[in-house]
Amino acid sequence: METLEGLSDALATTGDIRTIVRTMKALSAVSIRQYEQAEAALASYERTIELGLVALLRDRGARGLSPPQTAPGRGGEALIVIGSDRGLCGRYNETIARFSAERLASGPMFLAVIGGRASARLAADGHRSDWNRALPGSVEGLTATVQEVIVEIDRWSRERGIARVRLAHNRRNGRINAEPNERRLLPIPEQTLNDLAGADWPGAGVPFFRMPAERLLSWLVRQRLFVILYRALAEALASEHATRLAAMQRAERNIMEREGELNAAYRRKRQETITRELLDVIAGFEAVSGSDPDPDEE
Repeated sequence: METLEGLSDALATTGDIRTIVRTMKALSAVSIRQYEQAEAALASYERTIELGLVALLRDRGARGLSPPQTAPGRGGEALIVIGSDRGLCGRYNETIARFSAERLASGPMFLAVIGGRASARLAADGHRSDWNRALPGSVEGLTATVQEVIVEIDRWSRERGIARVRLAHNRRNGRINAEPNERRLLPIPEQTLNDLAGADWPGAGVPFFRMPAERLLSWLVRQRLFVILYRALAEALASEHATRLAAMQRAERNIMEREGELNAAYRRKRQETITRELLDVIAGFEAVSGSDPDPDEE
């Protein structure tokens, strides 16, 4: 049986949870904006890298050379999956894990996962990861994480013969939906190289370069990797926070409904308690009045 004290405690707990949910909503809303700005900030740099590749490829074409090889490995394949380390984001990790599992079914490949919950989800489906890392906790940590992944890709190429690297992550579709997305990191798709080789130069003439073409190509490929990974991480984290924001909005509505039910129950219980106490007072008064001797009878 519910008591006033129990209902009061439940109301206080519900209020505390609502405060936590509102705080998480505010943090997610701010984080979405920060990661979107970080992702957009690299757009101009990505264009610069593309122009560098255009200049290099047009130079090779002028000398009668074919498009270069952009993956030095021996033919192995790797899949990098970006999930999340934190919960309360709906089916975010389940979505990317299912999407990645479909790619892993095509054959054996090296599996690298960024995000503990996605790694656990894939392991539960029978796909144990070969390499794991945690997601950065803020925009400031994106650069260090991307640089570490690039160093690892280079190591996989040398030690495991990895020549093809793909990336799977969630990105926002609309305001709250997380949609899985796949990109090929290495080698650069042949169609992309052909498009860049045939692209128009925005200025009067194509610039020349003094650096050896092989070194320049290696540097441009690494910078392209950096841009793609950085923007993918930012997109994934923005998507995660958007999904969490939607979950917190639903939770807040449920909490407000529950709070309304508890307030109604508390008022009813308080009214019942007051009524019962008044009846007890009246009954006690009548009992005392009935036990007093009548002065006229003495």
